[in-house]
Amino acid sequence: MILYPAIDLKGGQCVRLLHGEMDKATVFSDNPGAQAAKFQAAGCRWLHVVDLDGAFAGKAVNEAAVRSILGAVTVPVQLGGGIRDHAGIERWLDAGISRVILGTAALRDPQLVIDACKAHPGKIAVGIDARGGMVAVEGWAETSDVTALDLARRFEDAGVAAIIYTDIDRDGALSGVNVQATADLARAISIPVIASGGVASLDDLRGLMAVAESGIEGVISGRALYDGRIDLAQAIAVLDGKEAA
Repeated sequence: MILYPAIDLKGGQCVRLLHGEMDKATVFSDNPGAQAAKFQAAGCRWLHVVDLDGAFAGKAVNEAAVRSILGAVTVPVQLGGGIRDHAGIERWLDAGISRVILGTAALRDPQLVIDACKAHPGKIAVGIDARGGMVAVEGWAETSDVTALDLARRFEDAGVAAIIYTDIDRDGALSGVNVQATADLARAISIPVIASGGVASLDDLRGLMAVAESGIEGVISGRALYDGRIDLAQAIAVLDGKEAA
């Protein structure tokens, strides 16, 4: 299972939100490139980057910060937030992003996902952010009447590289990852699932490893890495199945 350290960008800084609320942001670094390099030095094999301002604006806002991250690391980077059309997808892939995450676009324009997967095999992920099981979009400001499972099933045969499933009610709250809901989703679809939201301790990672056969292939962690609740090297050992007895 792959650990994806999260770099959430707001105003060019690395922040973490509480329950997705933009006015509840904690700044952890004002140098995204340096933060990315630190994660890479600690052994991470991927990075998860989100342009939070972009998610609300519907277009790239923190482009300079994203490019600084790309310039600072050699590990692959997946990026989401405000990417809503073919031009945006192609611009970021050309810039060196390894995987583009479509969230709001996946609900509003599913054909975009299907077409993008054909044009860029293995490079498109779908971000499904759920509040009470229902998909939230536009930077989580709006909750739809579509369930997370229904949205995921729309892309079963599209060639999506992964579904990134976030439980908004737990995101940034260090309240524990929603293992059951994530495993249930993973078992119901054939697309690999990446867990997100609420990771607070190594026990959360062990809980996910216990249901890895469900189809969960990765987990995103942010706040717990920044405030030291989780040591990145230890977390990688747990997810590699190499934890010391």
